[in-house]
Amino acid sequence: FCGDYQGPLSENPREGLLQRGRRAYHRGPHVYGTSQRVEGHMTVGATPATEPRITWHNAWSHFCTITQHKLLVMRYCWRVGLYRQALAHDLSKYTPSEFLVGARYYQGHRSPNTAERVAKGYSEAWMHHKGRNKHHTEYWTDIRGNGDATFEGKPMPTRYVVEMFCDRVAACKVYQGEAYTDRSALDYYELERTAGPILIHPDTDALLRR
Repeated sequence: FCGDYQGPLSENPREGLLQRGRRAYHRGPHVYGTSQRVEGHMTVGATPATEPRITWHNAWSHFCTITQHKLLVMRYCWRVGLYRQALAHDLSKYTPSEFLVGARYYQGHRSPNTAERVAKGYSEAWMHHKGRNKHHTEYWTDIRGNGDATFEGKPMPTRYVVEMFCDRVAACKVYQGEAYTDRSALDYYELERTAGPILIHPDTDALLRR
Protein backbone atom coordinates (compact mmCIF):
# COMPACT_ATOMS: atom_id res chain seq x y z
CA PHE A 1 0.00 0.00 0.00
CA CYS A 2 2.75 2.46 0.87
CA GLY A 3 5.48 2.25 -1.72
CA ASP A 4 8.61 0.54 -0.45
CA TYR A 5 7.06 -0.93 2.69
CA GLN A 6 8.30 -4.52 2.87
CA GLY A 7 7.91 -5.67 6.45
CA PRO A 8 4.92 -7.51 7.94
CA LEU A 9 2.06 -5.47 9.35
CA SER A 10 2.50 -4.85 13.04
CA GLU A 11 -0.29 -4.01 15.47
CA ASN A 12 2.06 -1.43 16.93
CA PRO A 13 1.00 1.76 15.15
CA ARG A 14 4.52 3.15 15.48
CA GLU A 15 5.73 0.49 13.07
CA GLY A 16 4.93 -0.37 9.46
CA LEU A 17 2.78 1.96 7.39
CA LEU A 18 2.09 4.58 10.03
CA GLN A 19 5.72 4.83 11.10
CA ARG A 20 6.74 5.42 7.50
CA GLY A 21 4.01 8.02 7.08
CA ARG A 22 5.06 9.87 10.22
CA ARG A 23 8.66 10.00 9.01
CA ALA A 24 7.41 11.64 5.83
CA TYR A 25 5.28 14.02 7.88
CA HIS A 26 8.20 15.20 10.00
CA ARG A 27 10.67 15.66 7.15
CA GLY A 28 9.45 19.12 6.30
CA PRO A 29 7.44 22.15 7.43
CA HIS A 30 3.71 22.70 7.10
CA VAL A 31 2.55 25.16 4.50
CA TYR A 32 -0.46 27.27 5.39
CA GLY A 33 -2.53 29.62 3.27
CA THR A 34 0.08 30.36 0.64
CA SER A 35 1.08 29.26 -2.82
CA GLN A 36 4.63 28.71 -1.54
CA ARG A 37 6.45 25.64 -2.80
CA VAL A 38 8.83 24.18 -0.24
CA GLU A 39 11.68 22.11 -1.63
CA GLY A 40 10.69 18.47 -1.45
CA HIS A 41 7.14 19.33 -0.33
CA MET A 42 5.02 20.65 -3.19
CA THR A 43 1.68 22.01 -2.03
CA VAL A 44 -1.38 20.56 -3.70
CA GLY A 45 -4.43 22.50 -4.80
CA ALA A 46 -5.54 25.98 -3.79
CA THR A 47 -7.31 26.89 -0.57
CA PRO A 48 -8.28 30.05 1.28
CA ALA A 49 -5.65 31.57 3.55
CA THR A 50 -7.68 30.57 6.60
CA GLU A 51 -7.28 26.84 5.91
CA PRO A 52 -4.15 24.69 5.97
CA ARG A 53 -2.90 23.83 2.52
CA ILE A 54 -2.52 20.25 1.42
CA THR A 55 1.11 19.17 1.14
CA TRP A 56 2.42 15.97 -0.35
CA HIS A 57 3.86 14.78 2.95
CA ASN A 58 0.55 15.46 4.75
CA ALA A 59 -1.36 13.57 2.06
CA TRP A 60 1.09 10.66 2.28
CA SER A 61 0.98 10.60 6.08
CA HIS A 62 -2.82 10.67 6.08
CA PHE A 63 -2.94 7.86 3.53
CA CYS A 64 -0.64 5.72 5.67
CA THR A 65 -2.66 6.45 8.82
CA ILE A 66 -6.06 5.52 7.37
CA THR A 67 -4.58 2.48 5.65
CA GLN A 68 -2.95 1.27 8.86
CA HIS A 69 -6.31 1.68 10.57
CA LYS A 70 -8.20 -0.09 7.79
CA LEU A 71 -5.81 -3.06 7.79
CA LEU A 72 -6.22 -3.47 11.55
CA VAL A 73 -10.03 -3.39 11.25
CA MET A 74 -9.85 -5.88 8.38
CA ARG A 75 -7.77 -8.22 10.54
CA TYR A 76 -10.23 -8.07 13.43
CA CYS A 77 -13.33 -8.38 11.22
CA TRP A 78 -11.75 -11.32 9.39
CA ARG A 79 -11.26 -13.13 12.70
CA VAL A 80 -14.99 -12.99 13.45
CA GLY A 81 -16.14 -13.91 9.94
CA LEU A 82 -17.15 -10.45 8.68
CA TYR A 83 -15.28 -10.89 5.40
CA ARG A 84 -17.31 -8.55 3.19
CA GLN A 85 -17.37 -5.81 5.82
CA ALA A 86 -13.64 -6.25 6.34
CA LEU A 87 -12.98 -5.47 2.69
CA ALA A 88 -15.50 -2.61 2.45
CA HIS A 89 -14.63 -0.92 5.75
CA ASP A 90 -14.00 2.85 5.45
CA LEU A 91 -13.55 2.85 1.69
CA SER A 92 -15.22 6.25 1.60
CA LYS A 93 -12.13 7.69 3.32
CA TYR A 94 -10.30 7.31 0.01
CA THR A 95 -12.84 9.39 -1.93
CA PRO A 96 -12.00 13.07 -2.62
CA SER A 97 -14.77 14.31 -0.29
CA GLU A 98 -13.03 12.72 2.69
CA PHE A 99 -9.42 12.17 1.69
CA LEU A 100 -8.65 15.77 0.71
CA VAL A 101 -10.08 17.08 3.99
CA GLY A 102 -8.10 14.46 5.89
CA ALA A 103 -4.89 15.48 4.14
CA ARG A 104 -5.59 19.16 4.76
CA TYR A 105 -6.18 18.77 8.50
CA TYR A 106 -3.79 15.88 9.18
CA GLN A 107 -2.02 16.15 12.54
CA GLY A 108 -1.03 12.57 13.36
CA HIS A 109 -2.21 12.40 16.98
CA ARG A 110 -5.97 12.76 16.41
CA SER A 111 -8.56 12.45 13.67
CA PRO A 112 -8.45 15.16 10.98
CA ASN A 113 -12.22 15.38 11.43
CA THR A 114 -11.62 16.72 14.93
CA ALA A 115 -9.16 19.30 13.64
CA GLU A 116 -11.59 20.39 10.90
CA ARG A 117 -14.37 20.64 13.47
CA VAL A 118 -12.23 22.85 15.70
CA ALA A 119 -11.32 25.10 12.77
CA LYS A 120 -14.74 25.38 11.13
CA GLY A 121 -17.28 24.39 13.77
CA TYR A 122 -18.26 21.28 11.83
CA SER A 123 -16.65 18.53 9.76
CA GLU A 124 -17.77 18.08 6.17
CA ALA A 125 -15.70 14.90 5.91
CA TRP A 126 -17.45 13.39 8.93
CA MET A 127 -20.92 14.27 7.63
CA HIS A 128 -20.03 12.56 4.36
CA HIS A 129 -18.56 9.55 6.18
CA LYS A 130 -21.30 8.84 8.71
CA GLY A 131 -23.99 8.70 6.03
CA ARG A 132 -22.17 6.00 4.06
CA ASN A 133 -20.79 3.67 6.74
CA LYS A 134 -23.22 1.50 8.66
CA HIS A 135 -20.78 0.75 11.48
CA HIS A 136 -21.39 4.23 12.93
CA THR A 137 -24.29 4.83 15.32
CA GLU A 138 -24.96 8.15 13.57
CA TYR A 139 -25.99 6.22 10.45
CA TRP A 140 -28.78 4.55 12.45
CA THR A 141 -30.74 7.65 13.44
CA ASP A 142 -34.15 8.73 12.23
CA ILE A 143 -37.22 10.69 13.26
CA ARG A 144 -39.39 9.01 15.87
CA GLY A 145 -42.26 7.02 14.41
CA ASN A 146 -45.00 8.47 16.61
CA GLY A 147 -45.30 11.84 14.89
CA ASP A 148 -42.64 13.40 17.10
CA ALA A 149 -40.23 15.37 14.91
CA THR A 150 -37.19 14.66 17.12
CA PHE A 151 -34.50 12.16 16.16
CA GLU A 152 -33.59 8.99 18.02
CA GLY A 153 -31.13 6.13 17.69
CA LYS A 154 -32.44 3.04 15.93
CA PRO A 155 -31.32 -0.55 16.60
CA MET A 156 -28.12 -1.52 14.79
CA PRO A 157 -27.79 -4.99 13.27
CA THR A 158 -25.35 -7.07 15.30
CA ARG A 159 -22.82 -7.38 12.48
CA TYR A 160 -22.41 -3.60 12.36
CA VAL A 161 -22.07 -3.33 16.12
CA VAL A 162 -19.25 -5.87 15.93
CA GLU A 163 -17.62 -3.88 13.12
CA MET A 164 -17.99 -0.72 15.23
CA PHE A 165 -16.21 -2.46 18.10
CA CYS A 166 -13.36 -3.48 15.79
CA ASP A 167 -13.23 0.07 14.42
CA ARG A 168 -12.98 1.68 17.86
CA VAL A 169 -10.25 -0.68 19.06
CA ALA A 170 -8.21 -0.14 15.89
CA ALA A 171 -8.62 3.65 16.06
CA CYS A 172 -7.39 3.73 19.66
CA LYS A 173 -4.36 1.60 18.75
CA VAL A 174 -3.46 3.87 15.84
CA TYR A 175 -3.82 7.20 17.64
CA GLN A 176 -2.70 6.21 21.16
CA GLY A 177 0.27 4.10 20.15
CA GLU A 178 2.14 2.69 23.14
CA ALA A 179 -0.35 4.34 25.53
CA TYR A 180 -3.09 1.95 24.31
CA THR A 181 -4.66 -0.43 26.84
CA ASP A 182 -7.56 -2.85 26.63
CA ARG A 183 -9.72 -0.20 28.30
CA SER A 184 -8.90 2.52 25.78
CA ALA A 185 -11.89 2.01 23.47
CA LEU A 186 -14.36 1.82 26.38
CA ASP A 187 -12.82 4.84 28.10
CA TYR A 188 -13.15 6.88 24.92
CA TYR A 189 -16.76 5.76 24.50
CA GLU A 190 -17.54 6.83 28.06
CA LEU A 191 -15.83 10.17 27.41
CA GLU A 192 -18.09 10.69 24.40
CA ARG A 193 -21.15 10.03 26.54
CA THR A 194 -20.10 12.49 29.23
CA ALA A 195 -19.52 15.18 26.60
CA GLY A 196 -23.19 15.13 25.63
CA PRO A 197 -26.08 12.84 24.69
CA ILE A 198 -25.41 10.28 21.98
CA LEU A 199 -28.18 9.13 19.69
CA ILE A 200 -27.75 5.42 20.23
CA HIS A 201 -30.40 2.77 20.81
CA PRO A 202 -30.27 1.19 24.30
CA ASP A 203 -29.88 -2.29 22.79
CA THR A 204 -26.90 -1.13 20.73
CA ASP A 205 -25.33 0.49 23.77
CA ALA A 206 -25.76 -2.68 25.83
CA LEU A 207 -24.29 -4.90 23.09
CA LEU A 208 -21.31 -2.60 22.59
CA ARG A 209 -20.50 -2.74 26.30
CA ARG A 210 -20.88 -6.51 26.55
